[in-house]
Formats: sequence, C-alpha cells, structure tokens
Amino acid sequence: MEPRRVPCVGALVYDDAGRILLVRRANPPAQGLWSVPGGRVEPGEDGARAVVREVAEETGLVVEAGRLVGSVLRDAPDGSVYVIDDYACRVTGGALAAGDDAADAGWFSAADLVALPTSPGLVEALTGWGALPR
Repeated sequence: MEPRRVPCVGALVYDDAGRILLVRRANPPAQGLWSVPGGRVEPGEDGARAVVREVAEETGLVVEAGRLVGSVLRDAPDGSVYVIDDYACRVTGGALAAGDDAADAGWFSAADLVALPTSPGLVEALTGWGALPR
C-alpha cells in the first residue's frame, strides 16, 4: 500500500546580499536542524498561500510567493511522505524574529550553510536547483 502523501511547502527567501533565510526547527521532524521555513498545507489552501503563512508564522517576515523552484519527498515520522514544494519568495515587510515552530532564524551565506547542521537533503536540493546562497 502506498504511504499517505502530505502536501507541504518551503520558502526560498534571499536578502539583498544573496544570503538565504533559514530557521532552526523547534519540533520534529529534523528538530534542532536548520532548514528553509515551511510546513504543511492546510485544507483549502494552495501552495502560494501556505508558504506566505508559514514564513510569517516562523520568521515574522511578510513575503510574496513566486515561482515553484522544485519539489522533494521526505519521510514523515508517522510513515507518510511529505511532498514539499519549494517556492521562491520575496520579502515585502515584517521584522525577522523566530516564532511558532522555529527555535531561531537568520540569514546565511553559502560558507555559513556548509558549517550548519541542516535538515537531510537541504544542501543537495539547493545545489541541484542552482539555488545555493552567495
């Protein structure tokens, strides 16, 4: 039997210096690891609306969702599969502050990224999509 697929989103957000926005996850899966802001799509939401909501909840930033950059599949703790659609996003307001499911949040360069404990597959996905920070 095919595992249940759970629609999720992630945000690829960059500052003017080309650094990427990451959050340190406060809860499983990948608790304590750094990843892009994101989470589950709620019933009745589309991906763009979900990614805007998730970024606001986790970082305090207001973003505008752009194009779908790529998708990844990740195993969920309950045996289902997260189908994560990652969108390019642009900051339009707000102030950066960790909130909701985030223990911390910040902007990171490519050099920072390789030294951070990141969620499984993050660096590989960003590399494959040509989406690494500067």
